Amino acid sequence: MITFSIPRLFIASHKGGAGKTLFTLGILHYLKTRGYTVTCFKKGPDYIDAGWLRKVSGRSCRNLDMFLFDEAHNLFSFYQGAKDCDIAVIEGNRGLFDGMDFKGSCSSSRLAYLLKAPIILVLDCTKVTRSLAALVKGFLEFEEGLDIRGVILNKIARERHANVIRNSIEYYTGVPVLGVIYKLKTSPKERHLGLITSLEYEENSFLQELLEMVQENCDWERILKVARSAPQLYIPEIGQKDDGVFKEIKVAVFRDPSFQFYYPENLDELVRLGAELVYINAMEDSFPEVDCVYLGGGFPELQAEKLAANEKIMRALKEAAEEGMPIYAECGGFMYLGKEIEWKGKSYPMCGVLPFKFVVDKKPQGHGYVIAKVVEENPYFDLNQTLKGHEFHYSKAQPIDKNNFLKYIYQIEKGFGIDGKYDGVLYKNVLAGYLHIHAYSVKNWAENFLKRAKEFKNKS
Repeated sequence: MITFSIPRLFIASHKGGAGKTLFTLGILHYLKTRGYTVTCFKKGPDYIDAGWLRKVSGRSCRNLDMFLFDEAHNLFSFYQGAKDCDIAVIEGNRGLFDGMDFKGSCSSSRLAYLLKAPIILVLDCTKVTRSLAALVKGFLEFEEGLDIRGVILNKIARERHANVIRNSIEYYTGVPVLGVIYKLKTSPKERHLGLITSLEYEENSFLQELLEMVQENCDWERILKVARSAPQLYIPEIGQKDDGVFKEIKVAVFRDPSFQFYYPENLDELVRLGAELVYINAMEDSFPEVDCVYLGGGFPELQAEKLAANEKIMRALKEAAEEGMPIYAECGGFMYLGKEIEWKGKSYPMCGVLPFKFVVDKKPQGHGYVIAKVVEENPYFDLNQTLKGHEFHYSKAQPIDKNNFLKYIYQIEKGFGIDGKYDGVLYKNVLAGYLHIHAYSVKNWAENFLKRAKEFKNKS
């Protein structure tokens, strides 16, 4: 057991869309400008918020998730991400007590309790004043063992609005209001279920305005005092040996504005096992000398024209697939391996490895946690193995040649996948689908992937 101490804050709210990400970005930006080494975490499987937190903090944002993996691995992941930092900030998701069922399993409150993290509530103050005091009072009494230490008022119209709410909350609950965020003049555009991705946002006006807002309107002395009051944690020592069995294996990782959704632990696990990661920009680079390919998620439709223009790398990737190179692809990577992507009435040719046309809809086709059972033999997972993961896609995978159809590897027990019943398409050593998995949940994925790569390398 590792004894670990670090100042930390858990940013929560009464609902989704109240401003948790906004305030978390403000904290990270402020602390970084003050010279702190600050790390960040996102509760749940969200990649977009995590990308924004990474952009501002300058460090990888790890996802903590009590549905995908157990308490021990959540604590260990927190330790791995925070052990060399001055302060840690964890952003919750949705409302503090919202979970998988009416008992709140896997909720932000359960994670805050596990991490023994003081909680700051961000409240959406649109068209409300004194009623928020009743809400805060209810939050204080709803679950035992939580440490709610302060409130941030978001979407405040004017100073009088803030004063009425502040006085009500502090008088009726004793919880201090630690800051106020007035309505901002600038902000990133939203798409799908939240902000655009951080890699698409190139302006600095929003972050600068946010920094000035929190500098002027938050009580940083009290906020930091709350963070420093967090007690010690006891971290389980997860058995991990850096044996370097796969030290000669090179893994191509496509990472650019099209493919950006990777759990840091997935990449860490490949490196821990000895592999070398070779990062590729699919819009600009040539295909390197590697032994396998990891294609993560993203929004390839946004860069479809540029992706289609780099015919050389798509042709090389298809040739590698035909030669039997192990290729593992998730969501956006799955789309890239198909025949074409149709978006906003235009079609763009892709790699052509798999016989699918991907049509991007305005509404989500799959969103949320997934439980899938492995029902076909494949190079990466055991038959009858249960996989926990998540999906978030607006595209529909339409088979082009049903007479030459490939094997579906996963049977969906929760979620949607490709057609509501199945996900995971196998072609030679290519396995692609909408399912995103986490190395702490599916513990044999990385080793099996690299084993296939080593076999391929030795045959070549």
